[in-house]
Amino acid sequence: MPKNHARKKALADLKVELGIKHSCAIALLDHPDADEQGTLERYLAEYVDITTYKEAVDFLRREQDLNQVMCENCGWTFSMVCPECPGCGCYNGECSGWRHWEYQAQMDAATGEYGSSSAHCDECGAGSSGNPYEECVCYDEDEEGQAA
Repeated sequence: MPKNHARKKALADLKVELGIKHSCAIALLDHPDADEQGTLERYLAEYVDITTYKEAVDFLRREQDLNQVMCENCGWTFSMVCPECPGCGCYNGECSGWRHWEYQAQMDAATGEYGSSSAHCDECGAGSSGNPYEECVCYDEDEEGQAA
């Protein structure tokens, strides 16, 4: 089978299989990284809101950015950032700890420290039931006392 015919067949198969335009199929077929090409094809096949090659590449780049390691000590990636702390899992002194609790196993493995870090409020007990999303109500009680 001539090379041109094989390429035309591959383009036609991609267009039908993924429901993409001819220009997107060409860009996908010409993508320089074979591993990324497979990931892009999966995105186009599985995500209904990703319908073009450019959208798939943009999504892949965002995923790659979020999975970059931000701290060598604890191994946290940018997708694991704690919104209540300065950033990574090394610092957990002044927040409720809900994000740290979610990633405690990975933190323990990365640091080699296997302690039980408390992710609950000692005063009201929020988070002690195993649900790290329970909200502390201590501050609410303080505000009610001041209003009276």
